[in-house]
Amino acid sequence: MIEILLVLVGASVLVGLILLFNTFFVVQQQTAAVVTSFGKFTRVALPGLNMKTPFIESVAGRLNLRVQQLDVKVETKTEDNVFVHVVVSVQYHILGDKVYEAFYKLTDPEMQITAFVFDVVRARVPRIKLDELFEKKDEIADAVKNELAHVMDDFGYGIVKALVTDIEPDRKVKEAMNEINAATRMRVAAMEKGEAERILRVKAAEAEAQSKALQGKGIADQRKAIVEGLRESVDTFQRSVPGTSAQDVMNLVLMTQYFDTIKELGATSRTNTILLPHSPGALTGLQEQIRTAMIGAEQVGRAADHEGHRHGHDGHGHGHHEAPLVAQPVDSQN
Repeated sequence: MIEILLVLVGASVLVGLILLFNTFFVVQQQTAAVVTSFGKFTRVALPGLNMKTPFIESVAGRLNLRVQQLDVKVETKTEDNVFVHVVVSVQYHILGDKVYEAFYKLTDPEMQITAFVFDVVRARVPRIKLDELFEKKDEIADAVKNELAHVMDDFGYGIVKALVTDIEPDRKVKEAMNEINAATRMRVAAMEKGEAERILRVKAAEAEAQSKALQGKGIADQRKAIVEGLRESVDTFQRSVPGTSAQDVMNLVLMTQYFDTIKELGATSRTNTILLPHSPGALTGLQEQIRTAMIGAEQVGRAADHEGHRHGHDGHGHGHHEAPLVAQPVDSQN
């Protein structure tokens, strides 16, 4: 009798535990459980402790309500016939109020999303050139999102974001693009270098021009000072030595300058200057040549002035013509 009672108590405890485990179940946060009764949908169990009728109701499945990401790699070609691999990342989640549609209407939601991504990418990329594809990747991503959001909403899925994360052309095409880019950069660098050299040369030329201008001004001032000094020296010498003429003073100055030049040349050990003719007597010939040139220039100037006056008289109707004066060279031996 006692053994039978123990068996009944044990059986009752076992049945109670079985009923307990089949009555209560837990649903995790951001998860939804689908409860069915003999295979028919009954309700959606929310996160927390839930109850169901033992042996009548059962949990058919659980759905993750968190945002998930699916990476889809699509091979297609551009308008300029370049094959590329476009990687599109789709971020999606199950809508909380459409758990029934998400559980029963789609067998494989990832395959469905992948098919729509392929369709959109292969419909748009062939109308875009390779260089423009990198710039218009956001347009492709928006098109994928809009298409998926419109279609997947009926199946209980919401599209958070679609991103074009990678565009990878063929290896040979990528190498060619890199070479073109490198050549372009080298050309730009060469142009910049040429422009820099041009600026340096222009600045150097400007500096040289300014230097020569200042140098010329200094030489002009120096010559002016020399002339003033010679004039004062001639006047002083004539006053100090009666009977001397300006010509005697100039001869003395030329002789002094001659010896000063010889002295400066002799002070330098490395010189290749040759004076022809090299004798103090040559100063007289040089002086005569300078004097002859100055006299000839003065006569030419007078002849030009006379010719101008003659044309002026012809303009007033006079027919008298005079022969122009011709400068006669002065013999240096006289």
